[in-house]
Amino acid sequence: MNLLFLFMDGIGLGENDPSTNPFAGISLPTLQKLLGNRNLTINSAPFVGDIASLLAIDANLNIKGLPQSATGQAVILTGKNIPADIGYHYGPKPNPEVAQFIKIGNLFCALEDMGLKTGLLNAYPPSYFEAIKNGRRLYSAIPLAVKSAGLALRNDRDLINGQAISADFTGQGWREHLGYDDIPVISPYEAGKRLAQLSSDLDFAFFEYWLSDYAGHRQDLSQAKQLLISLDQVLNGLIDSWSPAEGLILITSDHGNMEDLSTRRHTSNPVPAILIGDMKYRSQFADSLHDLTDIYPAIIRFFQPAQNVI
Repeated sequence: MNLLFLFMDGIGLGENDPSTNPFAGISLPTLQKLLGNRNLTINSAPFVGDIASLLAIDANLNIKGLPQSATGQAVILTGKNIPADIGYHYGPKPNPEVAQFIKIGNLFCALEDMGLKTGLLNAYPPSYFEAIKNGRRLYSAIPLAVKSAGLALRNDRDLINGQAISADFTGQGWREHLGYDDIPVISPYEAGKRLAQLSSDLDFAFFEYWLSDYAGHRQDLSQAKQLLISLDQVLNGLIDSWSPAEGLILITSDHGNMEDLSTRRHTSNPVPAILIGDMKYRSQFADSLHDLTDIYPAIIRFFQPAQNVI
């Protein structure tokens, strides 16, 4: 039994308005099939289908201001209402206050302590590691959690050997923007298959997709639609290679953004929680899923159903 956490930065549940929401008025065959021919919009939640469920969960956590990446991701990783503890939303990368919550205990640490095999599937280029070493760059919340658990981040050699996935899924960005000509380029469908294959080697696999948040800030509807078309093909490859009886796929986000391109700022919209797998796993997982703080304990319960972890 394993769990794949497909984290989509900056995706909320917006209105079914094709002029501002790229999820509306576009054909996304795989996603729409999962959701019973519905769009990923606010009016589609809640939904329970044959192989997928959709819930709307709160990312605001009763704190003034718009949700931000550092605190939102830290909440997901720790189960703690960190914006309430520190008094504000913060991002994009953790400040010392937020980082301390992640370092003293997070999802990767907890699952490793339970004897489970966990991993972050993203590949990071040599320039990233050099910038971290020189202090020119800070870890964002998710790689910080991985490092705090004593795990290694995957690198360019892992990507070349098919043991990691690039941030854009295909590897094309490594060639075009980073200048790594030896990185193989794969199709979105093949990236989805690789997600499934790499996840099968782990109890808990995590992949961070942040291009969705970038697209939201750019307010480029055409670019956002192209991104979603590629993402839908990834989901197609993933679903084709995934056995629902073996575990669960969780797709969720830290805050809204790309679902409302009328603004370049984050939104206060609820975020989707898409659960893909056997009904027994989905129903158990969804029972107490209301806001971002509920994700951590739901994952722990998934691996230890008899243990009530708060």
